[in-house]
Amino acid sequence: MIRRIVLTSTVLLLLLLPHGLFASEVPTEIAGFKLGADITDYPEIEYTNYLKEMVIDDWHGFKKGIISYGTCAYPGEIVKLRMKYQDSSKKFYETLFKKFKKKFGKPSEWKGDAFGILYIWKWSFIDENGHRVSLSLQHNMKNDDENIGNLVKLSFPEREEEERACFIKFCEINKTAEEKERLQQRLEPDWDFMIPR
Repeated sequence: MIRRIVLTSTVLLLLLLPHGLFASEVPTEIAGFKLGADITDYPEIEYTNYLKEMVIDDWHGFKKGIISYGTCAYPGEIVKLRMKYQDSSKKFYETLFKKFKKKFGKPSEWKGDAFGILYIWKWSFIDENGHRVSLSLQHNMKNDDENIGNLVKLSFPEREEEERACFIKFCEINKTAEEKERLQQRLEPDWDFMIPR
């Protein structure tokens, strides 16, 4: 009798568990790229590193920062900064926002969501050399697609675009006929690539 109860309980438990746990085919590949594979297994990938990045940790009230600098139009020049504050609380964000408003005036734009999950205020400026400067202050505690905590971003948006355009042009000039042919083939939709396997 006990054996029958254990067997019945086990069968019921297996039926209630999510099907994905026992899938006969576990997907590990999409678009021709496989989880766990070495990136050098894909020599046809074009590296689009038009900006190089340097990461800093524990820096004067910041937990982490990413400094992006040019490689083509402005080699070595910093064009974007993303800095995450040590204090990730909403209260600290509100204090920062007051200090930003006092120093830079009312923000130009609201980029957050309507649900109160992601708060992003943005300021836009023109510096003394005529370059557009973008500043944003972000708070996020729930959206996993965004950086969790408090983040400030400062950039030269046009220079970032110029870097990308310069890099693309440089790559295009240096492509062989064979590489251009492979690129053309990759533009064709392929169900084998679009469905995980």
